[in-house]
Amino acid sequence: MTRCEWPGSDPLYVKYHDEEWGVPVHDDRTLFEFLILEGAQAGLSWITILRRREGYRQAFAGFDPQQVALFTESDSARLLADTGIIRNRAKIRSAIQNAQAFLKVQEEFGTFDSYIWRFVDGTPVVNKFNSMGEIPPRTDISDAISKDLKKRGFSFVGSTIIYAHMQATGMVNDHVESCFRYAELAGSR
Repeated sequence: MTRCEWPGSDPLYVKYHDEEWGVPVHDDRTLFEFLILEGAQAGLSWITILRRREGYRQAFAGFDPQQVALFTESDSARLLADTGIIRNRAKIRSAIQNAQAFLKVQEEFGTFDSYIWRFVDGTPVVNKFNSMGEIPPRTDISDAISKDLKKRGFSFVGSTIIYAHMQATGMVNDHVESCFRYAELAGSR
């Protein structure tokens, strides 16, 4: 079976690649989860975040944006001491701030899903790449989403982070064409 080369042989990475990466996500809690995780990844490898995913789930109330939006300074202090997550003050504050902004987007658009997927007209962008080296770190669409999110009060949402979010949540299919997941996901919505 041929797959993208980036997961290597790490079982956690392979499972993530084979079962999650590039699958269209329309659940707001999962979209919020990936916003937190992608922001936490800034400057780190994705496998580092995947290995702490359960720690993040526990620390951030099961990725419930309503609960995270209510986190206080004492919650921030608790999170800074939590070895199950990346203990970075700016990233922790960003997650709380992003939860508050996330709720405002839900209020305006009904769901975060409705908001974010409108940037791709509700249909995943299916790219045709032969190697990982062809995949860009950002696109005009991720630039536009990043700019809009920042305007709405989000942080740690630069274009590269947002493009990774788009890849993770299936807004874009960046599996290489030879990967078995490419064809499986090419017609997904």
